[in-house]
Amino acid sequence: MREFSIQCAVWLPKPVEEVFAFFSDARNLELLTPSWLHFQILTDGPIAMSEGQTIDYRLRLRGIPVRWRSCITRWEPPTLFVDEQVRGPYRVWIHEHRFREMAGMTLAEDVVRYSVPGGWLANRLFVRRDLAKIFRFRHDQLEAVFGSVPKTKIPGSKSPIGFHPKRGPAVSDADGKRS
Repeated sequence: MREFSIQCAVWLPKPVEEVFAFFSDARNLELLTPSWLHFQILTDGPIAMSEGQTIDYRLRLRGIPVRWRSCITRWEPPTLFVDEQVRGPYRVWIHEHRFREMAGMTLAEDVVRYSVPGGWLANRLFVRRDLAKIFRFRHDQLEAVFGSVPKTKIPGSKSPIGFHPKRGPAVSDADGKRS
């Protein structure tokens, strides 16, 4: 089973505790998901994010209704949490959310390892393009919520991390080959 990955990051002009608190509210995932996915959280009531918490969703992938269940497998506030698909459209979906504060700003990073039915062909024709659009939207929404950091203000960097204006987020297979 071939595994792929997607990585993206965004600098946000807020302290790590504030950014992590936003991600700690599972309901904010609806704000970070494009409307064309028709994403809806099905889990009732307030969701207490912690290791072992499961969350059920409903969405549409290319018009096909899909149910998705994820489980929080690591919970390390305010620097990391990991959600893994328990049931859903992917063979494997492991999403690491990393947060690092520098100079009063937070680097929010997403690292996703995934495998899809149809392997490299399905990934190349459909999945990686869809994921690039989804994570571009997420990046833009996070900047809308928290503000953006001018390129010149990014600690230790001459250019912003995250998205190339035309290529989107870094997408590669498990061997690190860019696709």
